[in-house]
Amino acid sequence: MRNHILTLILAATAAPSLAGDNGSALPKRPEEIKFGALQFDAPEAAKYRFTLKDGTPVYMAPSHEFPLINLSLTFKGGSNMDPADMPGLAGMTGRMIREGGTTTKKPGEVDEAFDFMATQAGAGCGDTTSSANMNCLASNFDASLALFVDMLRNPAFDTARLDTNRGQMLEGMKQRNDDAARIQGREWSALMYGREHFEARQPTEKSVKAITPEAMKAFHAKIFHPGNMIIAVSGDFDPKAMQAKLEAAFDGWTKGEKQADPVAPTATLQPGVYHVQKDIPQGKVSIGMRSITRDDPDYIPYLMLNDILGGGGFTSRIMTQVRSNEGLAYSAGSRLGAKVYYPGEFRASFESKNPTVALATKIVLEQLQQIRDNPVTPEELETTKKQLIETFPRAFESKPAMLGIFVSDEWTNRPKDYWKTFRDKVNAVTAADIQRVAKKYLAPDQVAILVVGDWKTISAGDLNGRAKMADFFGGKVTHLPLRDPMTMEPMAEAPASAGGDSAASPAKGAPAKPKATTTG
Repeated sequence: MRNHILTLILAATAAPSLAGDNGSALPKRPEEIKFGALQFDAPEAAKYRFTLKDGTPVYMAPSHEFPLINLSLTFKGGSNMDPADMPGLAGMTGRMIREGGTTTKKPGEVDEAFDFMATQAGAGCGDTTSSANMNCLASNFDASLALFVDMLRNPAFDTARLDTNRGQMLEGMKQRNDDAARIQGREWSALMYGREHFEARQPTEKSVKAITPEAMKAFHAKIFHPGNMIIAVSGDFDPKAMQAKLEAAFDGWTKGEKQADPVAPTATLQPGVYHVQKDIPQGKVSIGMRSITRDDPDYIPYLMLNDILGGGGFTSRIMTQVRSNEGLAYSAGSRLGAKVYYPGEFRASFESKNPTVALATKIVLEQLQQIRDNPVTPEELETTKKQLIETFPRAFESKPAMLGIFVSDEWTNRPKDYWKTFRDKVNAVTAADIQRVAKKYLAPDQVAILVVGDWKTISAGDLNGRAKMADFFGGKVTHLPLRDPMTMEPMAEAPASAGGDSAASPAKGAPAKPKATTTG
């Protein structure tokens, strides 16, 4: 340790003299350091793409730094394919593919075999895609691959493991109302996409108990097969040898049909103030509306707009005004979620102590209006351009990350020149473009404001009278009922005194419906 410190001291003291020897001068201040232009060309997916004999696409990226191999299989379809009366089927199926054993090996035997080889393997189902992944030593890739493919092709969905996972899932569901963030998340999705759309559907005790091995086998057969699969492999291997191994491993696996695109939501967002009662000292707030699709021509200027408005951390307007200048929240910002198959959402969010929720909300809405009314400054435009351009190479900084982008792009039919032209498109955006997009997509009088917290203290506003919740949408608020964590049915409302308005509560035990009131 002492020698290490001495080495650092010598290196530091030697630097100025070395600079003097070659005639160069060290900058006096950090901002005087000059950096050369960033040179980085986005890799081309075609150079990494192969196909197996049955037509299954494979992306390969050899890398010999470590004696490891990463294998990832991606399938189209996920919880968007859950039956309407069985939400949660996709999630349980993905989990049980790994944990439920195979038709030839019990779950414990599969676990022990993977552990013995120090191989990590897993499977899961997301919203619109599902996946299976394996990471292993190059020296035992063949044995790991054989077990991994057996797990994926021949899942047994062991009933004992299913009972265990079902019990864990049900216990977790009991805690749904403990965290205000979980309440806010599910209610926000319902506002944006409609409660019956897969984006907002929630598993219930009834739907989880209805999941059977037969239901999982049928779901598995639809998604997990070569006709609905793209492979990505990176690590310490020879491409020709790897292609032969994959051909042999997947030989004879029936190739089914590729799944269709997810169905777009039909619900229309109704602007207004929405509230869910929760006795907490800080209110959680989301403010936003539906946005655009990922491939919309306005996506890049909208992305830059969001970065300036609330997505850029401490350089963004919402963070500066709500946190730095007013001290109303520890964290405040915004996010643009542009989806592939239908418009996503724009969402500003923060949490603030109850009396200052209204004031922070007012400030956020003012920032939406200001970015519509006035062009962004040259400094803001330059900052967001640099942020997007100079962090661009990070998306491709590892081989698995790079292949993940290629796989996603193929599934979603992203234009092939997208990454080649991305930085040029960012550079071409002007302040006028951002203002045009702001006027087109951001309307403070068309947002949904969702508040989770104690309405009595939130609605009154701050002690200085700068804002109160009655200032928004004419004082009208829709009180959403808290939902039973196991059934997702509305629970009886809390007493009117907790809600801060004079409307009568339903009889005890009666279902509570959304209620619009005017608060003073």
